[in-house]
Amino acid sequence: MSDTDTHRAILAIWRIEQARLIAVLARMMRDVGLAEDLAQETLVTALERWPAAGVPENPGAWLMMTAKNRAIDHLRRDKMRGRKHAEIVQELEAEQFTVPDFDAAMDDDIGDDLLRLIFTACHPILSREARAALTLRMIGGLTTEEIARAFLSTETTVGQRIVRAKRTLSESGLAYETPRGEALAQRLASVLEVIYLIFNEGYAATAGEDWMRPQLCEEALRLGRILSTLAPLEPEVHGLVGLMELHASRAAARTNATGEPVLLLEQNRTRWDRLLIQRGLAALERAEALDPKRGVYTLQAAMVACHARAPTAAVTDWTRIAALYAELALLMPSPVVELNRAVAVAMAEGPQAGLDIVDRLTGEPALKRYHLLPSVRGDFLVKLGRHEEARAEFERAAALATNQRERDLMLKRSREATGL
Repeated sequence: MSDTDTHRAILAIWRIEQARLIAVLARMMRDVGLAEDLAQETLVTALERWPAAGVPENPGAWLMMTAKNRAIDHLRRDKMRGRKHAEIVQELEAEQFTVPDFDAAMDDDIGDDLLRLIFTACHPILSREARAALTLRMIGGLTTEEIARAFLSTETTVGQRIVRAKRTLSESGLAYETPRGEALAQRLASVLEVIYLIFNEGYAATAGEDWMRPQLCEEALRLGRILSTLAPLEPEVHGLVGLMELHASRAAARTNATGEPVLLLEQNRTRWDRLLIQRGLAALERAEALDPKRGVYTLQAAMVACHARAPTAAVTDWTRIAALYAELALLMPSPVVELNRAVAVAMAEGPQAGLDIVDRLTGEPALKRYHLLPSVRGDFLVKLGRHEEARAEFERAAALATNQRERDLMLKRSREATGL
């Protein structure tokens, strides 16, 4: 194997092992930032040694044992921490991380360790942007450059955001643990929000020239699937996984050959991924079995399931979708939910019914610069034959859109509204 091949193999192994490694190190060191630093040092060691010595038979065990030794060395050097660190060193030295017993030892704790890491990376003490960046770095295994590219930011900005997040967690005095009871529910909401934020940014990019960023969708799905195995009795975890699987099933049909957006009703449904649909429906079924009342993610998954189950756009159960949006509005009242409900109502009852709802939203401050409000209104006006008004709405939507593909789509619809 050439040095280049070995380097690629190391990075592939690292992407798989990183979250497990940081999770275990964080439990050992009681410091997430320090755990990530030690993990990075371990990666550097592998990059230095494996090209000459070859990839170990059990690379995960090698990485963990090397990281453990680095942790012990760090604690021995840091005598200023005194007795607490001496106790940690004693605990670490008492553990027997031999290769034959490694997998069994990891299986005992890795579930709890990963869960603690996810809850820590998504702690509400951090901003949403910091939580997303830290989660993608420590659990998703993305580099700072990859995160910056995904969110159309600079490496410097993302790097500083991650450094500040780790410092905040280290200085906050927060216990490195999985919360319980009411605290668990509060923190779980933050975790799910971050994962869905990452997915949505990949599914419909807020800015830039690309309509979608598939890598972010894939990472969010991977995080959601991990969480569903670590918290199998939490219905909203399965609801979110189902929602993402069902949305992701349409990815191939959401753009044409030139990368232009293809709207839902115009998509070729034979291009929808049937395996992802099956997985999404199964996750939705698990969520509803755990809690028939359904939370916000389960409700949204149920809406997307209506599309997944319809062989053609014409037979979509829009009446049910509208009812599900009404149910969602009770749990999560917001102008955006109401705007989405307007679309479903228009499909079920006619464009005038949808327009009546949208017209009540035009004064909402939260939607003042939301490009989808004039876009939806323009669509209703076209169907009502009010083409000049529709053209103006699509032009306003184009002016507000920050994604180039969406802007182009709105301008195209503006021209089509008046037959130009």
